[in-house]
Amino acid sequence: MKVIGLTGGIGSGKSTVAEMFAKLGVPIYIADDEAKKLMNEDISVKKQIVDLLGMNSYTEQGLNRSFIADKVFNNKELLEKLNAIVHPKVATHFTKWKNEQKFEYVIKEAAILFENGGYKRCDHTILVTAPKETRIKRVLKRDNTTRSQVLARLKNQWEDSEKIPLADFVIINTNLEETWLQIKKIHNKLTL
Repeated sequence: MKVIGLTGGIGSGKSTVAEMFAKLGVPIYIADDEAKKLMNEDISVKKQIVDLLGMNSYTEQGLNRSFIADKVFNNKELLEKLNAIVHPKVATHFTKWKNEQKFEYVIKEAAILFENGGYKRCDHTILVTAPKETRIKRVLKRDNTTRSQVLARLKNQWEDSEKIPLADFVIINTNLEETWLQIKKIHNKLTL
């Protein structure tokens, strides 16, 4: 079974693209969702995060995402240490999930697929792009955040110009009808 890595910078619309592939029957694995679940439910992961970032990493409701984001998105070393706690657990979970699927290919959606080398474990990669200002506006509309927080998150992701040479397919996601046409073309190539 082929593994197709799906990625794109914050606000590029990779979740929308993943939903469109799902409409074609493709099994979708959202690595960021699984990471959040592990960070909330896995006791050893929680302990390591508290040891790394402090007691404020969790509230009574669970993971304190804004506290963690403020700590790690301005400190590359802390971000790398956090990723080293979470990513191996997500990789193990993905392998188990993939082996349970019954389709010609699966999509693994991951925000930092190229940055963390995860693309090397994929048969093909899809990069979702959109103009930077469009992406910032989407995130401001979607999340309860500030422009400076969005820019801090962008700073920790590679520019599209660094990702495009590594991508097998590039989807320009500015118009949903055109995005759908691009997805169908890619799907047809992957199911040949």
